[in-house]
Amino acid sequence: MNGLARWSRSVFVHDGVAHDVHRRGEGPGVVVIHEIPGLTPEVVAFADEVVDAGYTVVLPDLFGVAEAPDSATNSLRTIGSVCVSKEFTMFARGRTTPVAGWLRALARALHHELGGPGVGALGMCFTGGFALAMMVDPSVAAPVVTQPASPVPITRGRGSDLALSPDDLAAVKQRVVDGCPVLGLRFARDWVTGSRFQALTRELGEGFIRVEFAGPGHSTLTRHRQQEGVDRVLAFFADRLRTP
Repeated sequence: MNGLARWSRSVFVHDGVAHDVHRRGEGPGVVVIHEIPGLTPEVVAFADEVVDAGYTVVLPDLFGVAEAPDSATNSLRTIGSVCVSKEFTMFARGRTTPVAGWLRALARALHHELGGPGVGALGMCFTGGFALAMMVDPSVAAPVVTQPASPVPITRGRGSDLALSPDDLAAVKQRVVDGCPVLGLRFARDWVTGSRFQALTRELGEGFIRVEFAGPGHSTLTRHRQQEGVDRVLAFFADRLRTP
């Protein structure tokens, strides 16, 4: 049987906030944060690839219905629930998502258990920038940002916003200076990402590893999967998380 049936499930609680967490694999830790509408079969399939490459992967279930299909109906339903949730921000500028504290605690716990240089953190679409928020914590050694779409780029300012508070942006920039690069993936014509890749290049300089694919598309690792993107992510994890 495929899908989450092969994954163990537990509940992780931090500061009164609880979410299901699915786990599978052995090796260095990686937190894969799903996109809207949720933990779709495509997200789980990508996570299985990371497991097969030799990692302990945890999948937090933050919103939506686990293993529900990636459909317009499910996406609209999930967006509606996310918009009214106190854990997330879809439109605010210069603000870190409140769920970042929970995600950082999850990364710390995983790193404490497994040891090594740190853990990986990968966000997708609405959660793309969450990996940046997580790298404020030193437990995150391999942050990956894929098609970051929050805040929704309905204005030029929101399209360039990195969904970080000023203090968190300063912490991210210092971590990059200290030797923790950020990998980013997107389709060059994906309007949902706004001008965030330009902003990341401006703020992080050579510390931002920018990978862009030609043509239209959005979900670089799932619905519009690019093998080069998967390979770059796995190579980044190997370089950052495996002890020489």
